[in-house]
Amino acid sequence: MSKQKSTNRTAAKRTRRTFSDEYKIEAVKMVTEQGYKVTEAARQLGIGSNTLQRWKGQFSSREKDSDSEEVKRLRAENKRLRMEREILKKAAAFFASEKN
Repeated sequence: MSKQKSTNRTAAKRTRRTFSDEYKIEAVKMVTEQGYKVTEAARQLGIGSNTLQRWKGQFSSREKDSDSEEVKRLRAENKRLRMEREILKKAAAFFASEKN
C-alpha cells in the first residue's frame, strides 16, 4: 500500500503583504531611535524579525548614501564660505590701510 500525496490543498493560500516605505522606515526607527530590540519591534508589528532586520539593512544603507551626499554638499559650502571670508578680510585690511 503506497501513500499518495494530496495535491489538492484545502487551506487557503496566504497572500503576501506589502508595506510602504514610510511604514518600513517607521518600523526601523523603533529599533534605531527608540531602543527596541529587533525581535520586540517585529513582534509588536506582527512581522518577522528577519524581515525587520532586512529593512534595517536596506534603510541604513540609504541613510548612509544620503548622509555622504549631505557631507559633500556641506564641504563645498564650507570651502566657498572660507574663500568669501578671506576676500572680505583682505578687503577690510585694504580699506583700513587706505584711511591711514
